[in-house]
Amino acid sequence: DYQAYGERLRPHITDVGLVLDRAFAREKRVLFEGAQGTHLDVDFGTYPYVTSSSSCSGGACTGSGVGPTTISGVLGVTKAYTTRVGGGPFPTELSDEMGQQLMQRGNEYGSTTGRARRCGWLDMVLLRYAVRINGLTSLAITKLDVLDGCKELKICTGYRYQGKLHKEMPGDLQVLAGCEPVYERWSGWTTDTTGLKSYRSLPPAAKRYLSRIEELTGCRIDMISTGSKREDTIVVRNPLIRSRKRVTA
Repeated sequence: DYQAYGERLRPHITDVGLVLDRAFAREKRVLFEGAQGTHLDVDFGTYPYVTSSSSCSGGACTGSGVGPTTISGVLGVTKAYTTRVGGGPFPTELSDEMGQQLMQRGNEYGSTTGRARRCGWLDMVLLRYAVRINGLTSLAITKLDVLDGCKELKICTGYRYQGKLHKEMPGDLQVLAGCEPVYERWSGWTTDTTGLKSYRSLPPAAKRYLSRIEELTGCRIDMISTGSKREDTIVVRNPLIRSRKRVTA
């Protein structure tokens, strides 16, 4: 039986790194898409609350056989708020009505298990860490529409632990678990942003929120999603328009 399985799979087995190298030689664009997230990475995540693989951008190289110098850009995808599945420290977690609202409006349930995701305010300490570890060249902010109707929004800009302010992510998991978030407060918006397709049409408060994300991460926002459909996307700049001889991951 296994021999038969092998014969069926034979046409689909090849040297992927070589195939990609030949594609680069023909000036083809190659896009790698990663799963899960930075803080689930087996090496750089919040161990032991991690997955078993490299979910950072470097995994595109180790998982495919291409060299790191072929990567011309790295687009980081993050929600307009923070979520986490399962255990592990979560400094900005909301265990109140606001957290429930984010979970319900954002349909925050695991796609495989159906398990509810934990929700909280946007954590810039974690996001800055992700920008640095992955070498992000731009961001895609998703689920902006989930924040519609919020009178006030909060952005975590640092942590306080035993009286000390942390601007960067602590390496000690016990310290991270004991951190209290330091927040900036921002006005929300009442305008319905669902399905908007141009940056100019966003409410001023939403633009200020997005601009602050760019300021705090030092990373530009190229894309914004305003709904669950593929077409509910604002493309500020097309991150795929780069040198044809390189790769966007």
